[in-house]
Amino acid sequence: MLAILLAILVGLVVLFWTLSGNPGELSAVASENAGYIAGVLALGVLYFVALSGDYQGRARDAIRHALIWIGVAGALVVAYTYREDLKTVANRVAGEVLPPGHSILVDTTPTGEQAVRLRRQDNGHFVARAAANGTSMSMLVDTGASTVVLTPTDAERAGIDTASLAFTTPVSTANGTTFAAPVRLKSVSVGPLEVRDVEALVAKPGALSENLLGMSFLKRLRSYEFSGDFLTLRG
Repeated sequence: MLAILLAILVGLVVLFWTLSGNPGELSAVASENAGYIAGVLALGVLYFVALSGDYQGRARDAIRHALIWIGVAGALVVAYTYREDLKTVANRVAGEVLPPGHSILVDTTPTGEQAVRLRRQDNGHFVARAAANGTSMSMLVDTGASTVVLTPTDAERAGIDTASLAFTTPVSTANGTTFAAPVRLKSVSVGPLEVRDVEALVAKPGALSENLLGMSFLKRLRSYEFSGDFLTLRG
């Protein structure tokens, strides 16, 4: 039985070697790591020897179980090899099934460029789970707003002393003109995308019901793109 199991293992290795398309390169790698490969093979032989007693008279079960474990090991190797591609696929699937507002990392290039995808809400708006000065908060994406705008409550949570603010900057809203206080935020981030030293406003109490992710953040990204029900931010 042991001979059969080893023959199966060797046959799979030879098949992989043949189908790889570059057996010469694989041979060079194998020769450079001969000690490591010999150690792994030795452990494999010991494992099969240890199992041989348990499967005495049950060669068919032994072969089936050996093939299952070899398949699992092969799947793990393939998954590790394509881990970055699988991560991208997983993030894209998550972007479809997670509730709107969750930012999903969809791409990371070798140069470090990253992209985050947001899904449109049922009301037609894009809302990001963002952070200002490291404090998590919800922000409505608004390309018509020249700056990031925070409500007084969230501004206080972000470490801003709202009691000392001067509400002198006029702001046009759907309900008319109101006034806001200019501030600078140490950072604003959406997922892994972070912009530092961001111009922002704090709205007067009662003037704004939600925070706005405006152009003082968006224009400092590499790009932002609306496509169907998704908004992709690239930084």
